[in-house]
Amino acid sequence: MKLKLDIDPDIVAMMAAEVAAGERAVTAAMREAGTGLKTAWRLQITGAGLGTRLANSIRSQNFPRSGESLEAAALVWSKAPVIVGAHDTGPLIRSKDGFWLAIPTEAAGRGLRGAKLTPGEWERRRGLRLRFVYRRRGPSLLVADRARINTRGQAVASRAKTGRNQVTAPIFLLVPQVKLPKRLDLARDADRALDSVPGLIVANWVEGRLA
Repeated sequence: MKLKLDIDPDIVAMMAAEVAAGERAVTAAMREAGTGLKTAWRLQITGAGLGTRLANSIRSQNFPRSGESLEAAALVWSKAPVIVGAHDTGPLIRSKDGFWLAIPTEAAGRGLRGAKLTPGEWERRRGLRLRFVYRRRGPSLLVADRARINTRGQAVASRAKTGRNQVTAPIFLLVPQVKLPKRLDLARDADRALDSVPGLIVANWVEGRLA
């Protein structure tokens, strides 16, 4: 007995169409999930008061970069992973040298582009020497003698020879360690984005059929 199998061209076309529909649905779903996660993380960061600059460090990329695939994926990351990660985990921070952590006060001012100054940088910029003040209770201090407070609340060198308006200004608080508060929960939004993928695939598949 001889059997012959003929494949209907219409069935082949239907299978190819289903595969193409699946590729479009999966690719669209991953694109939506990735974009949604990027938006959610940015909103978390700005909502925590960490600023739009840090929020804009969150980026996303779709794979494949062009075309459609059943194995499409989305990558969401930060260009400032150390800073974002610290606010996400709330780590205990200690000095890498085993000494003090110097936390600038308002009187210290800021460096270039708003960066926080180190004690050495502060001395070079202000032309004043810092003096260590040990305190048994509360953080110890680095203070600047014979300084004056300008209109922006920053301590600068005083040129008054009479000592008028000169102050001893606390410039840095010295602590052995500091616990950074946890201000973000990135895993929560990541889990939500992951859970949304199956529904997005189905929705995009159905929409593709109805289009």
